[in-house]
Amino acid sequence: MSIGSPDSTVGVEDHPASAEPARTAATPHGKSPSRIAFDRLRKDRVAVICASIVLFFVLVAIFAPLLSKLEGQDISTFNTQQIDEFGYPTIGITADHWFGIEPKTGRDNFARWVYGARPSLIIAFLATVVGTAIGVVMGLLAGFLGGWVDRIISWLIDFVLSLPFLLFAIALVPIVESLRGGSFNLSPEDQANIRFYVLIFVLAFFGWAGLARIIRGEVLSLREREFVLAAKAIGVPTWQVLFKELLPNLVAPIVISASLAVPAYVTAEAGLSFLGVGLVEPKPSWGQTIAVATNWYKADPLYLWLPVIGITALVLALALLGDAIRDAFDPKTRR
Repeated sequence: MSIGSPDSTVGVEDHPASAEPARTAATPHGKSPSRIAFDRLRKDRVAVICASIVLFFVLVAIFAPLLSKLEGQDISTFNTQQIDEFGYPTIGITADHWFGIEPKTGRDNFARWVYGARPSLIIAFLATVVGTAIGVVMGLLAGFLGGWVDRIISWLIDFVLSLPFLLFAIALVPIVESLRGGSFNLSPEDQANIRFYVLIFVLAFFGWAGLARIIRGEVLSLREREFVLAAKAIGVPTWQVLFKELLPNLVAPIVISASLAVPAYVTAEAGLSFLGVGLVEPKPSWGQTIAVATNWYKADPLYLWLPVIGITALVLALALLGDAIRDAFDPKTRR
């Protein structure tokens, strides 16, 4: 029966509601890829649990002053009266010190734990944002413009990826401190702030190149598509083609790369602080606490396990959430 036959017309008029289910059934197929991905994430129990754990640590970092005030302690008070002559705490977990106190100094472990979550998350998220922004822009320019621009950016990508990350990070800290007058002429607060920004710079510097290479490859395949050629043919400005035509089609690799970069940066910050080239006093850091706590492990194992558990739980939750995001945005895994 043809669509325009009288019988088909009568059938539709006799059952006007029959068109509504058809439109409803077709609605999911009209969803954008991003909407489909987020719907899949909401149905993923592992992703929801991991997102809840990450949210917990974010709230701990945000409300660290309130939490330490609720306990009645702060991060800088030295309770030397509760330390014996050998530096060991004479008390354990009490109502005044929920996680006990730090050996040798007597500072409150709970206050330093909640404040220690701050630099890890701030550095990781800021480095991810900066590195992602640079990587996206460089990848778009290299893939779309081609020619000498592509060659220069590709050379920069290869150069950055060839640099040794650890040696670069170790060498950069004293160089920056010497430009500011040397570590002996800087206050502890100035040293901590310098290292804070150096860590963000180092992680972002090494993070953008990998994403730029991915974006460049995607743009090379997209720039010959009909919608891009049509935009160029009618004289659409280059920046508009890049950010309004190409960029919306690159959401998946950008989100996947960013979600996998955050746990890597949290681990890198803790590792560099553990090695002594990351954050220093008076800025609390889980990696810095682990480095000190290894000397007191037999006498006070809780002092070491607190930051270890924090880093492990946060990184594991971020990594599993990143895997879930990758699976949700990967077209090959969509059902």
